[in-house]
Amino acid sequence: MTRGQKGKIVKCDQKAKVNITATFGSDIVVEGFTGIPNLILNYYSKIGISDVQMMILIQMLRLRTEDLEYYPSPERLAQTMSLDAKVISEQINELLEKEIVALSEFFDSGCNEIFTGFDFEPLFLKVSDIWAFTRTKELEETEMLLRNPLAEYDEAGPYYDMNTLHLIEIFEKEFGRPLSPMETEQICRWNHDCGGVIVVKEALRRAVMCGKYNFKYINTILFDWKKNNLRSMEDINRYEEDFQKRRAGGRGRQSGTDSPKKTAAGNAKEKALLQRLYLS
Repeated sequence: MTRGQKGKIVKCDQKAKVNITATFGSDIVVEGFTGIPNLILNYYSKIGISDVQMMILIQMLRLRTEDLEYYPSPERLAQTMSLDAKVISEQINELLEKEIVALSEFFDSGCNEIFTGFDFEPLFLKVSDIWAFTRTKELEETEMLLRNPLAEYDEAGPYYDMNTLHLIEIFEKEFGRPLSPMETEQICRWNHDCGGVIVVKEALRRAVMCGKYNFKYINTILFDWKKNNLRSMEDINRYEEDFQKRRAGGRGRQSGTDSPKKTAAGNAKEKALLQRLYLS
């Protein structure tokens, strides 16, 4: 529906010769502009709008601002697009089903009548939700960076990426105090060299379970895991299962054939390994 549409206005001065290039430049300004917020262009794919549907929305917004058409037909939209009216109609129905746009009633005070038109508030609401989530995440990351200033990961010092900052926050909660610069650098090295966040968190968990709140103990665990090339929880669990099987098998053989001296040596070796892993 078109509200108060004006007729086409064309310059008709016959005294001066028409310069078609200048006329084109004039019409660029006179015909107006359709402003599409960058937030919509940045986020439309994240709320389920296809490229074709976005172009249809742009044309719908253009007709709203330029010609006051609140309910353009698929045939009207097809005049300025490479799609036929049937495809446009299907795409509009999909936008309605996904609640990207809606059909609402509007009041025209000039004509004193109520009419139906496309409502873009659902689109703006979805974009605002994405914006709010993104901005909140950015603020949280900024807060973490301010608490733990970044340094380049080169000769000047370690690089505290988001995983490292996450680990630092966990360590501070478990230790109940802020960490020193040397401790944060140690966590950074663990994160980059010892299997990543999950492995470091597991070492911390085992330390806390044993009541060992010190970096030396955690470093001993991670050093043994790294020495045995254990880079994931699957590797760690598999290694410990194999260790227990070897231990049980060794005990069986030692009880039947090994000499007391050899048995004592084997037990001492196993005890030393367990001490490195679980004792400070």
